[in-house]
Amino acid sequence: MSHLLARQCNVPVPVAVAGEGVWLTDAAGRRYLDACGGAAVSCLGHGHPAVIAAITEQSRRLAYAHTGFFSSEPAEALADWLVERAPEGIDRVLFVSGGSEAVEAAIKLSRQYHLERGEPQRRFVVARRQSYHGNTLGALATGGNARRKAPYAPLLADAMLHIDPCFYWRDGRCGETPHDYGQRVADQLETLIERVGADQVAAFIAEPVVGATLGAVAAEAGYFRRIREICDRYGVLLILDEVMCGMGRTGTLFACEADGIAPDIVCIAKGLGGGYQPIGAMLCIARIHDAIANGSGAFQHGHTYLAHPVACAAALAVTSEIESSGLLARVVQAGSGLRRTLEDAFDEHPNIGQIRGRGLFVGVELVADRADKSPLPVSWSTHARIKRAAFERGLLVYPMGGTADGERGDHVLIAPPFTISDDEISIVAERLAAAVDAALAGAGAEHTAASGRHSH
Repeated sequence: MSHLLARQCNVPVPVAVAGEGVWLTDAAGRRYLDACGGAAVSCLGHGHPAVIAAITEQSRRLAYAHTGFFSSEPAEALADWLVERAPEGIDRVLFVSGGSEAVEAAIKLSRQYHLERGEPQRRFVVARRQSYHGNTLGALATGGNARRKAPYAPLLADAMLHIDPCFYWRDGRCGETPHDYGQRVADQLETLIERVGADQVAAFIAEPVVGATLGAVAAEAGYFRRIREICDRYGVLLILDEVMCGMGRTGTLFACEADGIAPDIVCIAKGLGGGYQPIGAMLCIARIHDAIANGSGAFQHGHTYLAHPVACAAALAVTSEIESSGLLARVVQAGSGLRRTLEDAFDEHPNIGQIRGRGLFVGVELVADRADKSPLPVSWSTHARIKRAAFERGLLVYPMGGTADGERGDHVLIAPPFTISDDEISIVAERLAAAVDAALAGAGAEHTAASGRHSH
């Protein structure tokens, strides 16, 4: 009997014992193709010798030093590496242990920045519906996924406001161009700011490519430029959550490069450490840092494992390998190949509404009807069925429900290691197609049987 508090208490899972490349092996010797990188984490795959060597060497030299007393060489080197490649204006880095911590830090930093500048009335943070920003209470409150938030609603801050996501395929109006749609939903930010008070909003936060809750949905061209204009006009900080879509996942080191904008604060994690160590980071522009440095002198926030030396050494090895091996170009190439292969595998499939994404960040959305894009019945739990069916076939993917409105809708997120081969991409498509068909057949059969029972 396991004494672990598992994600699902009554669903036993096998024990993973080894990983090599895009493959994981369990204690029974069964192999699984890791087509989601866990949760878009394993960008270099498993068992990369350069990263393992960096971890080993740093562990020998210095495993831990509290940031209340010391900095460390790997933390300084990683910060320099990131700032040199970050969007214009980014100047400071706070290393944490994961994405939720990075978002919490960003929210608190945005609030403290306005306090230091003598604007304590700025308390609202605006996000988008169907977004996900983490599971700690502040990040959860900021996120826009109603189902995830519901159990904890009494504990969540009421300073978080939401506008619509930028999801043209599902929400665009008849006759509306993608550009016009993007401008319309971006303008919701200005409308909301003016409604609550032009000097009341501290920050706006969004994922450049929405991951878990929408399934690799990129904004329309021009959307984020309009968002940037609105934030500048009203003194609102722009926070970009690149925890899932950043660090090369979408084909550029920072996902916002494709949108042609620079944020005031950006959060990264997952691919930063590639799964070899728990690490995330919050990066900010010099103006924010200077407001605190010239004011109270201290960011009122911290954790025990900030800038952990071994984690920073691992992340520096991961990011350096991405750059030196030309993996960003590989992400673009392999991502195009993955989408084409999936389109071939699901050719005219009646329940596949859209295959979308950027780089090796690809979403497959399922529908009941391709014409009107209506979701499959919630009672079918199609996403969960697909996950089980894929697992049985030795494939790990990241399905999620609530795609359409927080309750209805199913998608599958695919985010394999950047090192995936063309042959392995073909395996992903073949096994996923079989899993989708098996899941839908099982759901349909159960529905038919239940209808027969009720008719009697």
